[in-house]
Amino acid sequence: MTRAREPRLEIEYCTQCRWLMRAAWTAQELLTTFTTDLGEVALVPGVGGVFEVRLGDETLWSRKAESGFPELAHLKRLVRDRIAPGRSLGHSDGHKPGESAPSLAESDG
Repeated sequence: MTRAREPRLEIEYCTQCRWLMRAAWTAQELLTTFTTDLGEVALVPGVGGVFEVRLGDETLWSRKAESGFPELAHLKRLVRDRIAPGRSLGHSDGHKPGESAPSLAESDG
């Protein structure tokens, strides 16, 4: 039997709701972003409207608790903050809440 590679991220999705494609897309995006930082991403079939993203024993996102699905950029930040805190996510980092986005004049230099 093969043992899990660390860190292991799980995406549990509802088979009754047919959320496999959403879970697979989320996994693809996370694996593309964290190519060498994630050891494994597992898709876990569930029922009852579940859509949860877990890293080890920690639940990063729960559809029921958060009343919806995660924005991908937000989910990437949650994962990054735990497995590669110093890493930049480029445009997915965005600006911090309460901070205005830079104007075009400011970004031109």
